[in-house]
Amino acid sequence: MTIKNFFRIAPFLFCIAFAVPVKSTAATHSTPISDSTEKAALVSSIISRVTEIQNMDKTNLTSTEKKELKKELRGLKQKADGLGKGVYLSIGAIIIIILLLILILH
Repeated sequence: MTIKNFFRIAPFLFCIAFAVPVKSTAATHSTPISDSTEKAALVSSIISRVTEIQNMDKTNLTSTEKKELKKELRGLKQKADGLGKGVYLSIGAIIIIILLLILILH
């Protein structure tokens, strides 16, 4: 791959890299969890609450109570998703990294 070909492909790759939306879950959590035992306790409490909601008889609930349950379940899902704090790369970023490695190592 020559430099001339790289400059032909680069604008397309940059468009791809910045067109992929990425959502960070780091800002959604107010309390950092550092210990694995704390994580395990939090996960078990989330699981127990979700099973409690699933086993609940929802036929006698009003629409506002059902909405509150849905909001609570969404909040529990966000907490559970935030426990696996990881690093996410978009497809465009991976392509750019590979191309840069090819150029550097070639």
